[in-house]
Amino acid sequence: MAATANAYDEAPPAARELGLGVVALAVAVLVTYGWYLGFHLANAHNGLIAASWTAVGLYVVRMRPRHREGWLFVATGVVHAVMFFGRQYGLHDGALPAASWLGWVGVWPVPVAIALFAWTLMAFPDGRLLSRRWLVAAGAMAAVAAAMAVVSALWPTEYDRIGLAAPHPFDLPGAAAADRVWAYLQPGYALIQALGTAAIVVRLRRAGGDEARRMRWLAYAVVMAILILVAGMATLGSPVPGLLALPLVPVAAGFGILRHRLYDIDPVINRTIVVGAMVLLVTAGYVALVVGVGALVPVEEGWLSLLATAVVAVGFEPLRRRAQRLADRLVYGPRATPYEALSRLSAQLTEAPEDLLDGIAATVASAVGAREVAVWVGDDGRMEQRARWPRSAGPLEPTDLSDLHRGPHWRVRPIVDQGTTRGAVAVRKPPGEPLTAAEERLLTDLVAQTGLVILQQEQARQLRAAARRIVSAEDAARRRLERDLHDGVQLRLVTLGLELGALAEQAKAHGDGDLAARAAGARTQLLEATADLRELARGLHPAVLTQDGLETALATVADRSAIPVRLRVDVGARLPREIEATAYYLVSEAVTNAARHSAATVVTVEVDAGADGLRIVVTDDGRGGAVPAPGGGLQGLADRVAALGARLELDSPATGGTRLGTLLPCG
Repeated sequence: MAATANAYDEAPPAARELGLGVVALAVAVLVTYGWYLGFHLANAHNGLIAASWTAVGLYVVRMRPRHREGWLFVATGVVHAVMFFGRQYGLHDGALPAASWLGWVGVWPVPVAIALFAWTLMAFPDGRLLSRRWLVAAGAMAAVAAAMAVVSALWPTEYDRIGLAAPHPFDLPGAAAADRVWAYLQPGYALIQALGTAAIVVRLRRAGGDEARRMRWLAYAVVMAILILVAGMATLGSPVPGLLALPLVPVAAGFGILRHRLYDIDPVINRTIVVGAMVLLVTAGYVALVVGVGALVPVEEGWLSLLATAVVAVGFEPLRRRAQRLADRLVYGPRATPYEALSRLSAQLTEAPEDLLDGIAATVASAVGAREVAVWVGDDGRMEQRARWPRSAGPLEPTDLSDLHRGPHWRVRPIVDQGTTRGAVAVRKPPGEPLTAAEERLLTDLVAQTGLVILQQEQARQLRAAARRIVSAEDAARRRLERDLHDGVQLRLVTLGLELGALAEQAKAHGDGDLAARAAGARTQLLEATADLRELARGLHPAVLTQDGLETALATVADRSAIPVRLRVDVGARLPREIEATAYYLVSEAVTNAARHSAATVVTVEVDAGADGLRIVVTDDGRGGAVPAPGGGLQGLADRVAALGARLELDSPATGGTRLGTLLPCG
């Protein structure tokens, strides 16, 4: 069949049109003449399948010559047309020429037709099976169908069931053995149908995007045909309504192949559920009142009908609203009420800032039943996407407000604060489902709340940037003061110490021991003062941090510590200055506090740079009970890390041990 498709695609358009026309004419002649020969209810479905599946298949192939599913539709329709005509011919009461052979053609292809029908459904919507395993299963199905067709072609195993007037054209020995073989092969019909159904279910569960929309068209038509068949059998005792509904399947499948984007099936399913539920409820209520009350209370039938009509009229709108909510929940998933949407939004305000807009996008989608929601931040000239639901949809390039989501079914609501555009919320509803008045009001409220969130985030970002600038300026001032002390005062003191040393040596050489002792004492005090000044300068900003980096600077802190320090540092490349300085002061303060106040025997320092930032953890085995005090060192550290957008974590139970940690963002 694929080879045929390729051949037609390479042929000139006129030749392809001619070939399709010949197929259409042949099927039309077979079906029309078959109906002319008489009406047989047991064979009517073959005529309907032949006409509808061939027509849809030819249309699909005409629009897309390479589409495999279209050719499968055509093949299914042609086989059923041949079977329909053959059976009609063989079922005719009067004697017709070659009735045995033509009737035979309407019987033995039954397994092949059922297998082809199942294969067509299994390969929907693109004509390809799910995987190689399914190809093996389909091959086994075809083999079983071929074996059944061979047995049916050589012996009249199905003639009794179909009831042809003309006899089987062959009279071969072994009919009893063939009947026994057929008894083993006949469950193959059920297996073939089960395999086709399983393939549809699996593909529905796996499908996403356009394929899911196509599959919903087919599933809807199949379910509706089955429901109509059951309703016809229950109310009329006849399968005719179900037979008349059979063309719904290929027509819906054709829409799924060619027009699924233009005509979405979800609104159709939604309205079908609402109408069906209302019909059942109204009918049940009417019958219950007329029959039930009539059996209990002797009232005239006219008054009961009037009472039932009044009750139905009063209860219709509340029941319709409930049925609509049920249909919305079944088709579009659970949607939030306005109160639930605003409650969720309020609850999400406590989440991490980076996740807040994602939560708002999900809340908007749940509230208005949107397929997609995008939250944009920026001004009229440049908008950047900050959140998207579902996240699998992926980010979009920055653009201006006028170019946001120009595609169909998108609705863009700008976020304006005091005349200034702060962003926009874009919503895509399912095709054919407009925003209701209640959804419009709820979306307006959610957009307003989103504007407040964006404004708050912008103010928080500005505060963090200002705090970071203050920290950077403070560190720069520390570095300047440390450099001035090192290059100025400290250098002069060292020079003065050398002068005093030389003076002491001169006094000693001239025999003035008292002057030499005084000069040596002054030099010793000067060297001690120089050492104190060096420690003060190192506390302001250690030069080793600027020159050699964080790892070397922390190693220096560990070497100078009064208690043992287990140090593990993994930072790789150099980090921003304010990050390195904050990490240094945090570790230095924690080690100093452990040595001075906790009576710890060992301190463990772990510093790791990862994708999410620089993680610092300092633990000791001291007495615990550390509490940040206003103006104290721990409070200063907490303020410093907060200026960088981080949070200081302190765990210091009174039972012993202290853990100090933070995660500094490096981006």
